[in-house]
Amino acid sequence: MGITELLWRFPSAQMAWRNLGRNRIRTALASLGIVIGVISIASLGITGVAIQQQATSDLGSLTNEVTITSGEDSSTAGVTADQVDEVRNVASNVDVVPQYSDATTISSRNGQEENVSVIGLTQANVLYDVSAGESPERLQSGVLLTDSTANQLGIEIGDPIEYNGQMYRVRGLIESDQGFGGGGRGQLVVPESALSDRDNYDSVTIVTEDGDAATEIAAILRDHFNEETHNGEVDEELSITDYSDVQENINSFMNTLRLALLGIGSISLVVASVAILNVMLMSTIERRGEIGVLRAVGIRRGEVLRMILTEAAFLGAIGGLAGVLISLVIGLALFRVLAGDAMVVFEWESARYLVYGFLFAIGASVVSGLYPAWKAANDRPVEALRG
Repeated sequence: MGITELLWRFPSAQMAWRNLGRNRIRTALASLGIVIGVISIASLGITGVAIQQQATSDLGSLTNEVTITSGEDSSTAGVTADQVDEVRNVASNVDVVPQYSDATTISSRNGQEENVSVIGLTQANVLYDVSAGESPERLQSGVLLTDSTANQLGIEIGDPIEYNGQMYRVRGLIESDQGFGGGGRGQLVVPESALSDRDNYDSVTIVTEDGDAATEIAAILRDHFNEETHNGEVDEELSITDYSDVQENINSFMNTLRLALLGIGSISLVVASVAILNVMLMSTIERRGEIGVLRAVGIRRGEVLRMILTEAAFLGAIGGLAGVLISLVIGLALFRVLAGDAMVVFEWESARYLVYGFLFAIGASVVSGLYPAWKAANDRPVEALRG
């Protein structure tokens, strides 16, 4: 069924469509305000989703990790080998990676230097993804280096690096945007044997399946290692940190940000509604005599009311549809740049703002047409013809 046939079945819709075509420039300008309002609401909402996904991506897999360090009440500096074995027994079926920490300066062939954090471990593949080379399951020879540091110093796979009087070959380049990356500095990952003169580990990282598992294991380890004293305080033998609340804080912040962005976008649509109110009011004034004739030949008030409201709804639908299409293009570009996958815009989390914008456009337009419709429907036919 075409739109023409559909309009013929509903006389009020037919007349409303015809009236919009009388002054196309005014109709286009009124619809333009709706278009801008819908773009403001939809694109700002989609932007908030894209920013949240980028923040989650930048956070990496940190939320499924548990970090263990020496507690305030520990009698030893660092985490002992016995404590690591105990952690493995308590937290079974997960990867437990003890680490030594240090810092050093790497020099390039041209004399350029770069300060880096040094991590000594064995299970390199558990914690690090590489952009080039390999991240071995058991790192016993060679080292890994942050790719940004390697690019800055001109170091490539297979080049030698000196650390603590020993020469190591670079086996892999670590992706720079992984996790929090040693406080912004580059990282040099060396075999655990390179720091075996240390008595205890500086930290232990547990990698679980997801954030919920990390939270559960962290709670179990706290109950196991940190006992409550008679005064109600906790004797902290090990400091156990999980990052499950980081994602919750990000989501809470982004929800607040999205509400603020939607509020800003709604202002544009309110302004557009005022413009539609003005257009509809002027349109009914110009057609006062015509409406008076319709009333005089028997057209009821309800039909006049429906005609004016349908006209306002058409304005909202036209502007809303155009605004949705433009917002969709903007969303595809945003997700392509920020998330790397443009098709994410069609998921409900982001696509819902397109629906919200379209429904808001129609609703605001109909509300704006209420007063002009009521005024036209209640104008006495004799007064309308005389006017």
